[in-house]
Amino acid sequence: MGPLASTYWSQGRWKEAEELQVPVMETTKRVLGEEHPDTLSRMANLAFIWKGQGRSGDALTLMQRCVIARGRVLGSNHPDTVSSSTTLAGSDAHCLKGCDTLVDETL
Repeated sequence: MGPLASTYWSQGRWKEAEELQVPVMETTKRVLGEEHPDTLSRMANLAFIWKGQGRSGDALTLMQRCVIARGRVLGSNHPDTVSSSTTLAGSDAHCLKGCDTLVDETL
């Protein structure tokens, strides 16, 4: 289901992407654990989907969790951590209150 969710995401079919991505993320979390790198990748993907749906607040909260967990699990210089941090930094300025320190620490 993950690749199909990614296809829907790339086509801007946000609702269909979310309907597939949520169960994929939940299953990965249950099987591999909440902070496994695969779970964190699915979490980041869901954040992108939510951002595409206009759910910026939800997306920001989820991406913050992803950045923190990736920093803890993979290290602050890992490409996935840096990518999530960059995404977080590129979010709407009004959503970033309180996040600047988090981004600075991971970069």
